[in-house]
Amino acid sequence: MKIKVTSIYVDDQAKALNFYTDVLGFAKKADFSNGPYRWLTVASAEEPNGTELQLALNNNPAAKAYQQAIFQQNQPAMMFFTDDVKGDYERIKARGAEFTMPPTEVPGSTIAMLKDTCGNLIQLTQLARWSN
Repeated sequence: MKIKVTSIYVDDQAKALNFYTDVLGFAKKADFSNGPYRWLTVASAEEPNGTELQLALNNNPAAKAYQQAIFQQNQPAMMFFTDDVKGDYERIKARGAEFTMPPTEVPGSTIAMLKDTCGNLIQLTQLARWSN
């Protein structure tokens, strides 16, 4: 088995697409509509055939309550891994992203946290390099 698609709830799909592509640097993978429903995914530009992230419209009360509760608890809705969290922090910040935590060393990694403009916190993670 493989994980092919995972989802994140967003309050505005057009705004989310702009953020995830223009600010974070992901590539649009799928975008089609069926009536009022829009299936929209992005993928890593580094792994275009890898796992896709569905930008799911937050249009039901249960999803909205979940999204708001996670945000209010300062919990990331999604984690992205990088080999250069400080470099990505500078690049993404220069594109206008609002960080709630700059790169910070924690046990086993360095993390940074930012708002995605669509109701979520995103964590960037760089794993520590261990020497033997």
